[in-house]
Amino acid sequence: MNNTVVITGGGTGGHLAVARSLIYDFHNRGIKVIFIGSIKGQDRQWFENESKLHQKYFLETKGVVNQNLFGKFGSLFMILKAVFICRNIYKKNNVTKVISVGGFSAAPASFASFLNKVDFYIHEQNSIMGKLNQITAKYAKEVFSSYNKTASIKDYPINQKFFKNARVREKISTVIFLGGSQGARAINNFAVKIAPFLKQNNINIIHQTGKIDFQKIKKEYEDLEINVDVFDFTPNILEKMDKADFAISRAGASTLWELSALGMPTLYIPYPYAAADHQYHNAKFLFDDNLCFLKRENKLNEEYFKEILKSNIKTISQKLINKIQKDGVTKIVDKILLP
Repeated sequence: MNNTVVITGGGTGGHLAVARSLIYDFHNRGIKVIFIGSIKGQDRQWFENESKLHQKYFLETKGVVNQNLFGKFGSLFMILKAVFICRNIYKKNNVTKVISVGGFSAAPASFASFLNKVDFYIHEQNSIMGKLNQITAKYAKEVFSSYNKTASIKDYPINQKFFKNARVREKISTVIFLGGSQGARAINNFAVKIAPFLKQNNINIIHQTGKIDFQKIKKEYEDLEINVDVFDFTPNILEKMDKADFAISRAGASTLWELSALGMPTLYIPYPYAAADHQYHNAKFLFDDNLCFLKRENKLNEEYFKEILKSNIKTISQKLINKIQKDGVTKIVDKILLP
């Protein structure tokens, strides 16, 4: 197949994790993949050295939302310039399919696909559709979503290694705290607060603090004389997750479905300032089926966690493993490649 596909979008790890899963699957089928992102956000950090990409472009764009009037005009002008760059990329590389994973950096490539009459697809990670996807969805051949009942494919496209490491958790011997690479202060502070209780109950602690709080949290554990596997960031988070029986985490979509694939019972503490409160609604999707625990960070308390420890985590773990099928990315790519 001589045609080329474009995967676009990013800004945050949730969008980029989906992009990476799609890139790998297309590449494994011998299809050339171009990534189009932004110089802002984490796009370049993830894909600048990605060997499975035929080409990669990081354009000068930034988000339109949450800016003043002058900033909005500036952002729109950047996007307009980038649209014409994308149109040239499509023509030069015989691009026939464009897949958006959302985020502001998907805007130029998405709009260029309409102008060039290229087949356009969306993967929406969150329960509340992002602003850009709301605008572009009406032009898409297909919108893939784990939360939309009308979506043709609902299985989240996560890395197969999470399914390979799935196991039923029967009791809580180790808790992992996940605030993401940037950290989550509410989770970090809660971890330190309940650490003495965990130690008393012979429960081990693994803690991803993020870079900002790492030294502070590390010292607090040392002052408490509690031995903790504490780190700021690791590219192999699965190795840490695999050792745990229970997680306390933000509710970004990729993390939520990775933990589900592992069969990991989780207390989700949504980021309160996420757009349209989507992290809360991501977790509530599982919570409504009794597949997780959910608490706003301003309502978080030690007693609630102690009650969680009395729960039947084995049943939750078993049901989580059955909630998501391992061939989500394969199904999506199969659908996109249909004539």
